[in-house]
Amino acid sequence: MTVDLVVRNCTVVTPAGRTPDTGVAVEDGTIVAVGRTDRLPGAERVLDANGNVLAPGVVDCHIHNREPGLEYKEDWESATRAAAAGGVTTVVGMPNTDPVIDSPEHLELKYERGEAGAHVDFQSYAVVTSENLDLIPDLDDAGVLGYKIFLGSTVGDVPPPTDGEILEAMERIGETGKRLGFHEENGEIIDHYTERFKREGRNEPIDHSHSRPVIAEREAVERMITFAEETDASVHMFHVSSGSAAEAVARGKDRGVDVTAETTPHYLWFTEDVMREKGNVARIQPPIRDADERARLWEVGMDGGVIDCIATDHAPHTPEEKKVDDPFGNTWDATSGFVGLETEVPVALSFVDEGRLTLEEWVRRHSTRPAQVWGMYPQKGSLQVGTDADFTIVDPDTEWTLESADELHSKNCVTPFVGESFVGKATATVVRGEIVYQDGNVVGESGYGTRVDVD
Repeated sequence: MTVDLVVRNCTVVTPAGRTPDTGVAVEDGTIVAVGRTDRLPGAERVLDANGNVLAPGVVDCHIHNREPGLEYKEDWESATRAAAAGGVTTVVGMPNTDPVIDSPEHLELKYERGEAGAHVDFQSYAVVTSENLDLIPDLDDAGVLGYKIFLGSTVGDVPPPTDGEILEAMERIGETGKRLGFHEENGEIIDHYTERFKREGRNEPIDHSHSRPVIAEREAVERMITFAEETDASVHMFHVSSGSAAEAVARGKDRGVDVTAETTPHYLWFTEDVMREKGNVARIQPPIRDADERARLWEVGMDGGVIDCIATDHAPHTPEEKKVDDPFGNTWDATSGFVGLETEVPVALSFVDEGRLTLEEWVRRHSTRPAQVWGMYPQKGSLQVGTDADFTIVDPDTEWTLESADELHSKNCVTPFVGESFVGKATATVVRGEIVYQDGNVVGESGYGTRVDVD
């Protein structure tokens, strides 16, 4: 028997454990065998992993690819080129584009653009507003992965529904069997402090952070969990930034609410001091928190098992929008968000090197659990025979520093991770049996990536 591809000489890691001197055989884009390297069949192509770690492909369930409409910031091609280079095999795009993804027609447009340009596999959320509650079943029929509501002001200024409309949305989405996620910040609290700080002339980067206090996040999490408890909805908290919010999620889980949560590498890596060191380059929403909140996010969210997923909130903007030439200028003139697709795996592996995570926990939160939460498992996030041959191959020991944003592959590459040092890096990325990144180069073709089908 000869197959299309064999990846050999790996340590295979899943949430259940690790197996050295192992490999994977692939035929027609799916896994046909996982076993000892010396027992795998012959292959037309052989990828020698040189003893490195092979994990089920990383699933980033939170990126802003900006297409359609905002392609000057990013598009499907450039975002997924960065994903391939970062070891990410599946991405999920956010709906705050132009037009916003609020109807089956706009969803189909996003899918069509992805099919034309993506290097890796993809999906998309649809936004829920006051104007499209009736379209929730139609969006489900159109294949949407899940739904999102923006509770607080954010890039794109998508207005939130009323609380009554949110309850109705939960009931309608519950009938589809899919999950509703939130940008969980109380908009009234944020608007109050933003306007007050502007009147008082408080315009430093740290002032933007403090205008979006932890209570705005915690209250929104508590309120949405209460609504979910009332409606039996399945809900998700995107980009949990604080220990306080993680504690709120924990209370919801303890009450039996179907609530899942993600955090990002930047909330686990930095404290709000990065705003004083790097200014508006690190401006993001919710903001990066102080050392106490970060410690509690680790203790409750990561060590306590409350955080289900690691994702990036990859959010490219131009250097002009980020005020890179004047990073400590008036923060209200700058835009929130930065890229992360090529640093998320190195950050996570650095935590593994420090003993903060095991390899198994990294795989669970960065691959298996995101696929489970969003209905893509086991086709994504597993190494089961018969599933998609998506692999993230990493060298967990290599030490390196991101010297310049120019090393990255996005269309706009502003990030506070420039200058940071890591232990670990992706060496190869395989999507449905095709090598799309190897030896420092994106080698896959744009348009190879395809939409992930969900039930």
